[in-house]
Amino acid sequence: MLPRDAREPLEVYINGVAQQPGADYVIEGGTLVFSRPLAQEGKLGFWRWLSMLLGIAGTYRKHETVDVIYTRAGRRVVASGLPFVSDAQAS
Repeated sequence: MLPRDAREPLEVYINGVAQQPGADYVIEGGTLVFSRPLAQEGKLGFWRWLSMLLGIAGTYRKHETVDVIYTRAGRRVVASGLPFVSDAQAS
């Protein structure tokens, strides 16, 4: 979901990599919809936390973040870690 006051033109980034409107994403009803699947790391369960605490394992799951830069009252604003929808999720 985009911030309520975000208006185009926007700069959209996934993990710091610039995304192109139309090719990489579209805006539908105030939500960024990406053309490729994006991954969010889910909550870690008890055993995963315990194994990390004991130094047995780490967590290396894919976790992508979405950041948007837009203009508010003449100043550039960064909205970080925004929720998103992949085309696969939207259908």
